[in-house]
Amino acid sequence: MSQLQHITSRDNPVLQRLRKLSQDGGAYRKLGSVWLEGDHLVRACLQRNYPVTLAVMTEAAAQDSVLRALADAAPRQLVVPTALFKTISGLESPAQIGFEVPHDAAQRIDPAVDTVILDRLQDAGNVGTILRSAGAFGFKQILALKGTAALWSPKVLRAGMGAHFGLRLIEGLGPADLDGLQLPLIATSSYAEKQLHQLSLPRPCAWVMGHEGQGVQAELMQRCRLTVGIPQPGGEESLNVGSAAAICLYESARQRLTVA
Repeated sequence: MSQLQHITSRDNPVLQRLRKLSQDGGAYRKLGSVWLEGDHLVRACLQRNYPVTLAVMTEAAAQDSVLRALADAAPRQLVVPTALFKTISGLESPAQIGFEVPHDAAQRIDPAVDTVILDRLQDAGNVGTILRSAGAFGFKQILALKGTAALWSPKVLRAGMGAHFGLRLIEGLGPADLDGLQLPLIATSSYAEKQLHQLSLPRPCAWVMGHEGQGVQAELMQRCRLTVGIPQPGGEESLNVGSAAAICLYESARQRLTVA
């Protein structure tokens, strides 16, 4: 049975920890846990049977049978006034419920599963969008090189819309760490001879998505077996990396469904 506790002090050590998690995008690496705010992320977490250590809800949420049922999944629950919940919120319009979940930084690379490699992507929205596309199109592993936005930061979590809980996420890597992959690496390039729709894409594979301004670094591009172009008949110079990723991952998924 869940342990329920009412908190009214801003200086409560648990709330101080959650405040750090909500305000510092990389705090989860030091503290070993992640703050999920809002019923959408909470539901996504539970649907994937992701472990939960703590639920925090407002006094109003504690009276709501639906939100209270979500909180019952946690072994420990805190009930706080709405004003106090706002102090641990990263949202302009604070939610009514949140979970603290453990962060596992010790996962190993799966050498043979469909993968997306993120090369120093800076924008949290782009990173979260790519995670969501990866989950939608059956790519189960995300490998982030050093310099990429923190994968479990609040902004990436919100953009990912729950995709995190169905993915293997590994970050802080260098190009050499990818040498153990038993997959062909594919990158997009405006100089590629072949366009995406003209190729039979390898399966499984690892798509490489590069820095928003600089693209894929040379050391990583050298490891790519294949480069492809995305046709842009409208004449734009380039696509947003989140859009490019969605197109590439969709084409991989489409070809597999066609063959099947």
